[in-house]
Amino acid sequence: MVFDISTAMTILLYLALFPMAFIWLRRAWKIFVKKDHSEVALKRGESPPHPEKWAFIAGLVNLAAGSVALAAILGVIIIPLPYKTWSAMGGMTLWGKIIADFIVSRQAHPFSERKSKKQPEKG
Repeated sequence: MVFDISTAMTILLYLALFPMAFIWLRRAWKIFVKKDHSEVALKRGESPPHPEKWAFIAGLVNLAAGSVALAAILGVIIIPLPYKTWSAMGGMTLWGKIIADFIVSRQAHPFSERKSKKQPEKG
């Protein structure tokens, strides 16, 4: 085996699955077990008006993403999954989680009109 850029990127991709799976499963634990809704559907760092309404969906997204990432990790160790299989699982899970979180956060925050320009002060 020759150590080149492709091998280094493969190792980094595999190692990146560990913290991602941990963080996503920990968030699902916090949402479902501890009933902590502080990280549910954040938009610009702010929670929605009723985060408990969106907690179940956000928890399912985190649980599914963490489970698939954990399955990819264990699949490489226990069942020698081919590179294409586990890298596809990791990549699709990462992008799916990002897109799902974006959709949930946008649905949880009601549309509010912002002033496009500041009103000039009179005087």
